[in-house]
Amino acid sequence: MKKILTTLLILSGIYSVSFAQTKNTAEFGVNIGLNTSNVSLSGSGQSTDYTSGFNAGISGEYYFSDRWGIKGKLTYDQKGWGNGFIDFYDNAGNVTGTIDGVNIHLNYLTIPVMADWHFGRMRNWYLNFGPYVGVLLNTSESSNSGVNIKDAFNTTDFGLAAGIGVKFPISKSVKLFIEADGQSGITNIFKDSGGETIQNVRSSLNFGVLFPIK
Repeated sequence: MKKILTTLLILSGIYSVSFAQTKNTAEFGVNIGLNTSNVSLSGSGQSTDYTSGFNAGISGEYYFSDRWGIKGKLTYDQKGWGNGFIDFYDNAGNVTGTIDGVNIHLNYLTIPVMADWHFGRMRNWYLNFGPYVGVLLNTSESSNSGVNIKDAFNTTDFGLAAGIGVKFPISKSVKLFIEADGQSGITNIFKDSGGETIQNVRSSLNFGVLFPIK
């Protein structure tokens, strides 16, 4: 909870600075998107099947110039993987059974903070990149086995995010945007994975509305 509050305060600070500007030096946005995600084994090139989900969030960007800004997001993010398995154990820690073909769903509150580079004649295209932290909210699995799989996962996920997008001005006070972005975890999502590091991988296509701030 401390980590969540600290990150929210940082994001709130970004928004406060943005609102204090007297020109169009900041933007506030809302978006929704479609996710495709899986997990990979660090350094091996091995990965699981994909599963789908969605994301929804808010963003705030402060502009240092017409080309550069810093953007913070607060996003409900559905991740996970397809065609996984769940093992069952006895009191001695021995495997007593396995369910295959299970889709695992991991729902995070994801907070990226990224540098945003704007390009094109009208500066309506942009690239962004930076770190993110994800806080695990809840989990589910498709077999309905009744096993509490959340206990197997770490509560935080750290990684890198990057994206590309384009804005479409509708009026002086409203812009629409389309954005493709991706996230790659750098920490182990499991508390115990037998010495291996298993990381989240997520890509999405997002649609949203931006409101310039004076």
